[in-house]
Amino acid sequence: MADILAENLTIEFPVYETSKRSFKRALVKAATGGMLAVDNSQHVTVRALNGLNFHFCDGDRVGLLGHNGSGKSTLLRVLAGAYEPISGKITVQGRVASMLNVWLGMIIDATGRDNIYLRCAVMGMRPREIDRVVDDIIEFSELGDYIHMPLRTYSSGMQMRLAFSIATSVAADIVLMDEWLSAGDAAFTSKAQARLSTLLDRAGIFVVASHSEDLIRATCNKMMRLDHGNLVELVDLKATM
Repeated sequence: MADILAENLTIEFPVYETSKRSFKRALVKAATGGMLAVDNSQHVTVRALNGLNFHFCDGDRVGLLGHNGSGKSTLLRVLAGAYEPISGKITVQGRVASMLNVWLGMIIDATGRDNIYLRCAVMGMRPREIDRVVDDIIEFSELGDYIHMPLRTYSSGMQMRLAFSIATSVAADIVLMDEWLSAGDAAFTSKAQARLSTLLDRAGIFVVASHSEDLIRATCNKMMRLDHGNLVELVDLKATM
């Protein structure tokens, strides 16, 4: 059962190169991003998330909305386990598939097949699990004999097909996505969207960050609006229909 619970979730990043003397100047220049402050050691910090409280349950499709620097990507990385809160608590139950960077772990001089194992390992899959999906990934990517060639010999469309095929191969309870994932290649798009829809249908919880409120309203049942790390509103879209 997928479940995500945040209690007073707070994330801060220190800005070591900014001195106390330049704090006011940095504050004036800050048009977007988290809130600037000075900690007890007189270091400037950026509070990327400020005391967030929310609960996502099995079946929730959540869209994160806000300007650049509002905290959307930071929240996704917290859910993926990349950041730890400085205060508060985040509890995530279920296997997480993070599609925040579909290229993470891939090596340009390694073959397509080797990159399948590398990328799947980064995604948390065990060798036996990868063995079970490798043939499906190769078939879906439509790369043929190129799968045995180095990634640097691929066109950009071929690289994207491989990355997409790998990223959507893992079954997960929670799927995280920063902007809607695209396969890049127009001829590949139709079956790619069908595969992505199947993955999301099987997931317990889906969280996507987007600048498009129309996309969120079309694909999600909840919308979280963030501004400078603050939770402005959490809307039940079904209740507003």
